[in-house]
Amino acid sequence: MKRKWTLFGVVNGLILLCVVVVTLYPFLYMAAVSLSKDVYVMKGLVTWYPKGFNVDMYKLVLKDPRIFQSYLNTIVYTVVGTAISLAVTSAGAYALSKKTMVFHRGFTLMIIFTMFFSGGMIPTFLVVKSYGLMDTIWAMVLPGAVSTWNLLVMRTFFLGIPAELEESGRMDGLNDLGIFWRIVIPLSKAVFATIGLFYAVAMWNNFMLPLLYLRDPDLFPLQVILRNIVLAGQINSAEANSIGGDNMVVEESLKFATIMVSTIPILIVYPLLQKYFVKGVMIGAVKG
Repeated sequence: MKRKWTLFGVVNGLILLCVVVVTLYPFLYMAAVSLSKDVYVMKGLVTWYPKGFNVDMYKLVLKDPRIFQSYLNTIVYTVVGTAISLAVTSAGAYALSKKTMVFHRGFTLMIIFTMFFSGGMIPTFLVVKSYGLMDTIWAMVLPGAVSTWNLLVMRTFFLGIPAELEESGRMDGLNDLGIFWRIVIPLSKAVFATIGLFYAVAMWNNFMLPLLYLRDPDLFPLQVILRNIVLAGQINSAEANSIGGDNMVVEESLKFATIMVSTIPILIVYPLLQKYFVKGVMIGAVKG
């Protein structure tokens, strides 16, 4: 069967191609610069691919002890924060999906209200401080544990689960918690993967919370250390001198190598969750 080319299809394809190029080029450029020899970078000869391939900048970045510690902190914050966010969001969304719940409409309206109005940065800071969460992992994972948008998406998804399945569970002696754990969660892998990915990316890229609530440098996540290197140019001078030879520490290459080191891990997660990602977004968007 031959494919028919239409004007709309051609124009749409060209527009999408431009979007891909505009989106992908900065990433390719950073990778090329970070893997190129210093002389080509200083002359501005690097475009799409590395010239004079070398990984000295990556060695320099990874030898910095702050990078390893901040990586570990970020992984812990991301894993713990995503788990807590999924648990709280899914429980709240499941409860809101039940129209028989007392004050169902009132709770829903109050939650939607928070999408447009919030207490603000200073009241939130005072609350976190009053609970003694400063300089702890809980200051990183609790203030942003629930996203109203993600909760509403999960609620819409749960509304699409047939009521007959829950009724059959009740006939087998399950209570609400048992139905949620044994029936709803196994049927909701797509939306859990999707919302979990949203939370994980947000936690991995979290920058404001550590600036507000963390004072101990040993607790800083990767994004704060990245900011110090990129903006302040802070790098271990002893390690910088260890490159030796004719190589130089080019500031641009160092910054891009640091950005690549912080970006690649979270990018690896996308292909693993892609089959759930599309399904979860579409179902959560159209049902209910």
